[in-house]
Amino acid sequence: MKKTILVIGTFDTKNDELVYLIDKIKEQGGDVLTMDVSVLGDTNQTIDITKHDVLAPVGETIDDIIALGEECKAFKRMSAGAAATTLRLYREGKFDGMIALGGTMGTDLALDCAQVLPIGVPKHIVSTIAGSPLIAAERMASDMQFTLWAGGLYGLNPLCKSSLSQAAGAVLGATRAVEPPTFDRPIIGITSLGSSCLKYMKHLYPALTKRGYDVAVFHTTGMGGMAFERLASENAFTCVMDFSLQELVNVVHGSLVNAGHDRLTGAGHACVPQMVAPGASDILDMAGWQAIPARFKDRLFHQHNRLIKSVKFNAEERSELAKVIVDRLAKAKGPTQYFLPKHGLEEWDRPGEPAHDPDGLQAFLAATEASACGRVSTRLLDCHINDEAFCEAVLGQLDAWVAREIVAKGIT
Repeated sequence: MKKTILVIGTFDTKNDELVYLIDKIKEQGGDVLTMDVSVLGDTNQTIDITKHDVLAPVGETIDDIIALGEECKAFKRMSAGAAATTLRLYREGKFDGMIALGGTMGTDLALDCAQVLPIGVPKHIVSTIAGSPLIAAERMASDMQFTLWAGGLYGLNPLCKSSLSQAAGAVLGATRAVEPPTFDRPIIGITSLGSSCLKYMKHLYPALTKRGYDVAVFHTTGMGGMAFERLASENAFTCVMDFSLQELVNVVHGSLVNAGHDRLTGAGHACVPQMVAPGASDILDMAGWQAIPARFKDRLFHQHNRLIKSVKFNAEERSELAKVIVDRLAKAKGPTQYFLPKHGLEEWDRPGEPAHDPDGLQAFLAATEASACGRVSTRLLDCHINDEAFCEAVLGQLDAWVAREIVAKGIT
């Protein structure tokens, strides 16, 4: 079957670039559905979904948003209409994948459109700010693709044609190759870091698959936690095992390596049964190129690779974090079990390793106990988080929840 790509952009200012993109999709055998999100200008192109159509879902007209007198406010209303229109068109089966292009304004709108589409629907953004820290983690769709629009701010040229042609092939190829999730078996979502730091998934993964679950492990380096939170909030998981809280630490202390300010809330808001442990919460991860904040200058730091470096926390900082975690868990609407391994929270937190700090860990555990309320079930474990005993406790809790029909039984 021919695949149809929804092409979104401002056809008043970027007509030539959008027409080039459309031609490349058609040259490869794809169909297109065009959506114009211009505000001030008009286009000579025949558009499938006009800017007037886009604003209809929000009950406004072009004249209404122009009258706002501020381009940010106007484009926010256009973004709301574009997202609603994108979702409606997808539900009506009008397209198989979407692509949008733009600078900061166009990217802002495109992010909203991508977020309303479910995982498995190819979504591609050609942007002059692809990969930029201007784009917050919480704005990212779980499986979105970016192409940096090199030399594409204004007018066609050989450099931007290269970007546009690659993007055309990428989105069309994705619609032909994608295998959307079927959810034939219940999925358990797990958070973790690389196995040099957190190792529990090596034991949990085979044990959970043997019980009849699909298992998705998310790398908590910013984008992984963002995808995990989004899917948890959408009830994609039958249960979550959120054992790596690195991104929560990072966002609290201002690191760029974070998953947004709603970390550790998605499952709780959606009533998804969750097991939580404070894995890797004793260290702050920062981008390898990011300057170490002045307050950490006297700390030892670990250069994991050229992308990530870490510094350890002191007892006071860990006590404060303990209260943040308990506060978020206390707001959960579903079953929540908080595991506290009392012999270490990541592999470098062992005797003889650089992050080993028994006094800091004791301060964290004491602050957790002091701030815990009846809505947070805590369980102290006489083990390290990477010990097999931790995994056995987790599996025992899962089996108990299955027996009580809190969590769906796996399908073998």
